[in-house]
Amino acid sequence: MIMKSAPITRRTCLKQALLAGAAFTILPSHSRGRAAPSKRVHVAMIGVGRQGVGVNLRTFLGMENVRVTAVCDVDRERLAYAKKMVDESYGDTDCRAFPDFREALETPELDAVMISTPDHWHAIQALMAINKGLHVCCEKAMTRFFEEGRALADAAANSDVVFRLDSECRSHAYMTRTADLAMNGYLGNIQRIEVGLPREEGGGFGNAEPMQTPEHLDYDMWLGPAPERPYTADRVHRNHARTGAPYGRPGWIRISDYAAGMISNWGGHLLDVANLINRSSHTGPVRIEGTGAFPGPGELWDTMTDCEISCQFANGLVMDCRMDRPYIRVVGDEGWIQAHWHSRGGLRAHDNRILRTEFRDSDERVPTRSDKQDFIDAIVKGTPVMIDAEAGHRVNSQCLLGIAAMKSGVALEWDPDAEKILNHPEAAGEMAGTYRKPWDLKRFT
Repeated sequence: MIMKSAPITRRTCLKQALLAGAAFTILPSHSRGRAAPSKRVHVAMIGVGRQGVGVNLRTFLGMENVRVTAVCDVDRERLAYAKKMVDESYGDTDCRAFPDFREALETPELDAVMISTPDHWHAIQALMAINKGLHVCCEKAMTRFFEEGRALADAAANSDVVFRLDSECRSHAYMTRTADLAMNGYLGNIQRIEVGLPREEGGGFGNAEPMQTPEHLDYDMWLGPAPERPYTADRVHRNHARTGAPYGRPGWIRISDYAAGMISNWGGHLLDVANLINRSSHTGPVRIEGTGAFPGPGELWDTMTDCEISCQFANGLVMDCRMDRPYIRVVGDEGWIQAHWHSRGGLRAHDNRILRTEFRDSDERVPTRSDKQDFIDAIVKGTPVMIDAEAGHRVNSQCLLGIAAMKSGVALEWDPDAEKILNHPEAAGEMAGTYRKPWDLKRFT
């Protein structure tokens, strides 16, 4: 039975209690187990912006064994748009709508959450969901800062729930083919992997002029653990004036308070596949160096505009990453393959005959499930996810190390077991975050 939305008085009390410094209770995990009741997974969408609606919600609505039970967003226009979308898809009005994600987590029939909020919210929301026994699919970048990634990976590993980093890159046909050929020795010994990242869309550095906060946006809740800053549309997002639908690329994705920029945004896709090929998904480089360009002081959009990063791993492999266009090039001592994200550029090799290889029964193959199907299968069937929280944390740490190396101007020596910078500890400050009260990370770990 679908319950009606909780009254406004309860929501108000929750907010007032938290702001007053009262402890917000995180209930221990309960016995949902790994399988959803009746094999149908009830999902709440936490964050229904451009990615949350245009990709994630649309996909879940098309899956027969999934029911989107609730939608949640601090923007009431977006919230109404997402609820209407769900109701029209199912032909009823049962979808519940919450402006506060904590209420959405209390939905009785809930099995899982899809977190599509800005990066600075991922860790706290995912930790709260895990501690309530809910399965979590979380957009990349998995977290904004290093320590929250480590905390989230540990929490996921010590729980009985499914956690999947929501990157579709391991399901991309060109990437899958490249990984299968490289990992099974068809290129010989892998010596180097090149990763290309796209550049940010559009020019300029955003309008930092303070504006009146729209009535439909709970801006304080949008900021959450991030530093207090004046509202401007280029800091947050824009909606379609008539429908309330998400419109355009959000500004927050280019602001370091909320995201690390293109290195983590697209690196979470492509460097993850490179790590898969190198079998380094649960470890990291031992040395990382790089150069890059950043906007000048005082610009609103302040994440990097260019980069050249080189990582060396303990096995001797070198992984280079640069801003160009989205691709992966794998170079072995017997040949190379280059896979492009979009159809333009396609899949190329030193000899195109290798692309028609018929694999042996004994070859190790990358699963070909889609990203959302991978998550749901893990819940219902108990199959391992393709990208778990440890892999999500490690690839994001690699991206954050790249930024630290660029800003420090030092080639950093990294201990991937202890997860510490050995030769320039001051650079670790570039990977660390601060948390605005009452959203201290330690309260949720």
